[in-house]
Amino acid sequence: MSTPPLRKDAAQNRHRIIEIARRYVDDGRPLQLNDVARTASIGVATVYRHFPTPEALLETVALPAIEKLARRAEHALAEDDPWTALRDFLAAAIEVLLTDPAVPPVFAAATDTLEHTGDLKRRLATAFAELLARAHAAGVIDSGVTESDMIPLMCGIAYAANIQNALDPTERATLGLRYLDLLLTGLHRP
Repeated sequence: MSTPPLRKDAAQNRHRIIEIARRYVDDGRPLQLNDVARTASIGVATVYRHFPTPEALLETVALPAIEKLARRAEHALAEDDPWTALRDFLAAAIEVLLTDPAVPPVFAAATDTLEHTGDLKRRLATAFAELLARAHAAGVIDSGVTESDMIPLMCGIAYAANIQNALDPTERATLGLRYLDLLLTGLHRP
């Protein structure tokens, strides 16, 4: 069942709400729907009609980056070399985690507000499991390394790069990729 298209004014309001929310997230400000409504000069009821919770709005802000990462995962799955595929996917994940502040809290959330968010997260988890299994089967990564090992390691890399407050997101991503390279050098079995 598809939803009918929004009226032009409703679509413009939705776009404005997302635009303001994006700025709030990028500035590290709390995403409160009443504040977003005030900043957007849109009625509070209108904001709540589009986004019933701050989590729904945050997921909407994060979706383009998560969708891009899902496409990168599909590209990695098409890669013939298991090591390159795994490395490239993990690099894409680190880059997204460090350049889009909306993504980490969405990935860390215990539940998803939007069905599409849950679908994307499941696709990413499945792709990662397959990439890791392929790397294990090819013998290019330590067979004892599990998904459960890699998730906190990836979070640790993101945390280590994020504590460098003086760096802009691009510089933090570069640093995160360096840390990932160091980690993968230790895990790689050439």
